[in-house]
Amino acid sequence: MLGLSQADDCRIIDDPAAAEVIVVNTCGFISAAKEESVDTILEMAQYKTDGRCQRLIVTGCLTQRYPDELAKEIPEIDHILGSGDVDKISSAIRGGDLRPGSPGTVTVDVAQTPTYLYDHTAPRPPTQQSFSRYVKIAEGCDRPCGFCIIPKLRGPQRSRGMDSIATEVRRLSLDGVVEVNLVAQDLTTYGTDLPYDSDRPANRPTLSNLLRLIGTPAKGDAGALRWVRLHYAYPTAVTDELLDVMATSPLVAKYLDVPLQHADDRVLKLMRRGHVGKTVRALVERARARVPGIALRTTFIVGHPGETDAAFAALCDLVQEAKFEHLGVFCFSPEEGTSSADLAEAVPAKVAEQRRRALLRIQRQVSKASQRRVKGQHVEVLVEGASDESEYLLVGRHAQQAPEIDGRVYISLGPDAAELALQPGDVVMGRVTGSADYDLAVEIETPKALLQAALKRAQPVKLRVVS
Repeated sequence: MLGLSQADDCRIIDDPAAAEVIVVNTCGFISAAKEESVDTILEMAQYKTDGRCQRLIVTGCLTQRYPDELAKEIPEIDHILGSGDVDKISSAIRGGDLRPGSPGTVTVDVAQTPTYLYDHTAPRPPTQQSFSRYVKIAEGCDRPCGFCIIPKLRGPQRSRGMDSIATEVRRLSLDGVVEVNLVAQDLTTYGTDLPYDSDRPANRPTLSNLLRLIGTPAKGDAGALRWVRLHYAYPTAVTDELLDVMATSPLVAKYLDVPLQHADDRVLKLMRRGHVGKTVRALVERARARVPGIALRTTFIVGHPGETDAAFAALCDLVQEAKFEHLGVFCFSPEEGTSSADLAEAVPAKVAEQRRRALLRIQRQVSKASQRRVKGQHVEVLVEGASDESEYLLVGRHAQQAPEIDGRVYISLGPDAAELALQPGDVVMGRVTGSADYDLAVEIETPKALLQAALKRAQPVKLRVVS
């Protein structure tokens, strides 16, 4: 939407008080997100009185779900678009010639079934740090999970073509992007909705073939890309082929984000996940066996209707056994229109919150022990910038830490590191010198330090240029 607006000669500014048009992109996934979205709409509506705003546009998942209700309850809104109406943003901005509408004259322009899917030709101005990007490879979801409203908000599964994705990733690499995070509501069903030639299996649009294509640079391609990370895989769709690609591709990070949601058989059945706890444990074992050193990120829902004390105990056992590198825990949110919201055996919110905290306490100990085990090892670190903790520290991440959601690496420059003149986006080698619950401390080993250490050991010097 930013890119389309700029292409239509709109100037994007950071201060809503100075904006003539304000666009609020909402979320409608869980109750807390809906409340935050409504609060933001009301806050921005105030700028029609206190600022320069002449037109308020609201779009996204909340408007896809409740367009008429929002139009009725918040008449300050001028134009409502849905989650799949991205390509209508310019006309919504231009509509009405920037004249304030009278209360009650809200234009509702929401497609009943979202169909929009961006490709490599869509204008996408950078909104993250210059060295890191998200690339969405598919939109929508066909899964019937009982707790999830996403299929109704985002529409059915629709995948981009492999060539379109590879073109976008290659362009980002040539522009200096070091890491690409592939995202979709379900990465592992990528391509199942696309036609293919059965006589050419290597060209079949699958996640494994896509990774092979991305990992095969064009002739003369000297791009910056180092890491491709995978987010949101479905447990039963993680194939051995995919794991083998992860294990062998130099570009694909040994990191898999696979939301498991629970470990108890009955709760998984009530969630309509299509598998049992044994499936979850088998996946963890298979992933660790086929991809040595893999980092697994997952999420769990506690307090789902039907979650007994015994069911929660089974979940705690899994977390202790599986030793996930990264874990998120959420309390069940009953969402209108989902089957889980209509189930009996509701778990009190207070109990759900107690379980969430208990599971995170277990994970904290698991993570702390895991972090301690890497002390003394060498890791590649992507430098993100100066640390807020100290002027003598930089902050970054290693390949098994995704932006914003996982831990961080605090980088000590060491006595000789000034000569490196490190900048955000550089990838450097460092030695782990310490750890906390989720973060690591790393000291950069400069070429001078490596040389001196090798000479002391009277060993051949092997240096590899990392950045």
